[in-house]
Amino acid sequence: MGSGNVFADLGLPDAEKLRIKSGLVIEITKAVRKLGLTQDEAARRMGITQPKVSGMLRGDFSNLSERKLMDCLNRLGYDIEIKVKPAAEPLGHLVIAVA
Repeated sequence: MGSGNVFADLGLPDAEKLRIKSGLVIEITKAVRKLGLTQDEAARRMGITQPKVSGMLRGDFSNLSERKLMDCLNRLGYDIEIKVKPAAEPLGHLVIAVA
C-alpha cells in the first residue's frame, strides 16, 4: 500500500517538497487553462520565461522554488493561505488544500 506520496513511494529525496510543488503546479496548470492563456501570456503574467512555463506544464518544475510557484499563482489571480496549527503527531507535515 502506498504512503499517499508517490515521490516518497519512489524513494526520491525531498519527497515532501516534490509533493507540495507538484500540487502547486497542478493548480497553476488549471488556472492557465481556465484563464485561456497562451504560454507566452502565462509567462508574462507569472513573471517567468515561456520555456519555464512550457516545462512546468509538462511536469518539469525542478528549476522553480515553492515560493516562486506560489508567486505564479498569486499573479494568476489566486490567493494562497498558509495555516499553522499543532500537529496530531510528533512530526508535522505540509498539506495543500484547494478550495
